[in-house]
Amino acid sequence: MILRADGRSTNELRPHSFQRDFTAFAGGSVLVTFGDTKVLCTAMLDEDVPRWMRNSGKGWVTAEYSMLPGSSPERIRRETKGPKGRTQEIQRLIGRALRSVVDMEALGERQILIDCDVLQADGGTRTAAISGAYLALHDCLTRMVQAGLITSLPLLDELAAISVGVIDGEPCLDLPYVEDVRAETDMNVVMTGKGLFVEVQGTAEGAPFSRDELDSLLELAAGGIRQIHELQREYISVAPSARSFGR
Repeated sequence: MILRADGRSTNELRPHSFQRDFTAFAGGSVLVTFGDTKVLCTAMLDEDVPRWMRNSGKGWVTAEYSMLPGSSPERIRRETKGPKGRTQEIQRLIGRALRSVVDMEALGERQILIDCDVLQADGGTRTAAISGAYLALHDCLTRMVQAGLITSLPLLDELAAISVGVIDGEPCLDLPYVEDVRAETDMNVVMTGKGLFVEVQGTAEGAPFSRDELDSLLELAAGGIRQIHELQREYISVAPSARSFGR
């Protein structure tokens, strides 16, 4: 078994937490921490849907993602002309993942806008964002039920994500930056509480990986995601305080 820089075992998550209502005005606001990675996830209600969805009877969930200028050792430039490349790919992933667990008909013709802002980046920002965004969405929808805007919570399942990779020939869970940049295989896995896969993004950074290695990585990710779901369940076991939606 390899010795990881932070002393963790290969199947051990970094210390992780979810802090509710990190900001005061969003329908749901969660600061998610995995090791030194910190992402602020907010969910806000928009009583409208994209034009192409009007009169469909269905709602929508969409996401934006950004790394703030001071989130890494070198200043990140703001994307003033809209998201490009990696940013666009990540926010599409977050949106797809969240929509997979939402009953759009029960949501009605309104949309939830998710913002995931990376305050500090040390690997796994997209997976941390998904795990935190699910809770921000859950709080926003719960408050909509409390406010009488919808009759029941339009969520079909839980949602969480984690990174895995092969380091020095051995599968490892939840990679920080120092491992991510030298991983022989790098993978992001998104799963539901029922154990179903929403998305698997895997790449061989060097030599191709075998089916056995793929299975090992997926099993490792599933174990880590089960641990995240346990903490998410503790979080949602206490309902958020009621909040006005501007009415």
